[in-house]
Amino acid sequence: MSQPDDQDPLLYERDGDVAILSFNIPKRLNPLTVPLQEALRQRLAQLRDEGEVRAVVLTGVGKSFCVGADLGSMDASAPGSLGQRTADAMEAMSNRLIEDLRSMPFPVVNAINGPAAGAGVGVALAADVVLVARSAYFYLPFMPRLGIVPDLGTTWFLERLVGRARAVGMSLLGERLSGEQAAQWGLVWACVDDAELRAQAVAVAQRLARLPAHAAHEIRAVYESAASQSLVGQMRHEAERQRELIDRPDFAEGVKAFLEKREPVFRRP
Repeated sequence: MSQPDDQDPLLYERDGDVAILSFNIPKRLNPLTVPLQEALRQRLAQLRDEGEVRAVVLTGVGKSFCVGADLGSMDASAPGSLGQRTADAMEAMSNRLIEDLRSMPFPVVNAINGPAAGAGVGVALAADVVLVARSAYFYLPFMPRLGIVPDLGTTWFLERLVGRARAVGMSLLGERLSGEQAAQWGLVWACVDDAELRAQAVAVAQRLARLPAHAAHEIRAVYESAASQSLVGQMRHEAERQRELIDRPDFAEGVKAFLEKREPVFRRP
C-alpha cells in the first residue's frame, strides 16, 4: 500500500491488481481544484505507463464524491473574460481528465460515496462501472443556479444513459437524483449500503481485473460505435471485431476453460 500524507489532494492505495484513488479535500467536499486535477491526471498516466494494475477505483474521502468546479477560486476581476478563461481551462485540463478516464487501458470503477454535483457528475459517469451509496445523490445546478449548461461530458453521458427526457429534466429543474433512483433509472450499475460501498467497489474492480487486458477498450469502443450506427452497420462492425478477437489467445483460453468447467485465466499484457 502506498498513501501520501493528508495534504495531498489525491490519495493512492493498492489492493492487489487494483489501484484505489480517493479525492482528498473533504472539508470542502472535494471540489475539482487545479492541484486535484493535476494529481489525478499524473497518477492515471503513471498507472497507464507502468502497466502494473488491471483496474482502478475512484472515490472520495469524507461525505462527498465531488462537488464539481472550484467556484471559490474563480476571480472575475482577473484580466480577460471569465468565460473565456474558464473555457480555456476546461480544454487544457478538465476535459482532458474525462478523456483520460475514458481511455484507460483497464476498467475504471467509480464509487460515489456522497454528492456528485456540477462537473462532479461528469467525472462520476466517466467510469466503466458506477456504484453509488444509498445516501449519495446527483445534482446539476448549472442552469437553475448559475445560468450555464452542464459540462465535462455530462450531457453526453446523461442522454445515453437515461434518455433525453430525463436528462433535460435533471438539467432544467436541478432536482437531486438519489442513489436509489439513479439505479432505478439505469444511470449507475448498482446502489449499495454506505458501509458496503468501498468493499463492493473493490470487489467489482477485482473481478474486472481478471478480464482480458483489452476488455475495457473493446467494450467502450463497440458501444460507442453502436450509438451512431444502423443495426446492419453495427452487426457488420461486431463481425469485424470478432474476426480479429477470436484469433487471439484469450479466446482460446476461454474455450478451453469452458470445456474444462473452470474459470478462464487470461494472460497479463
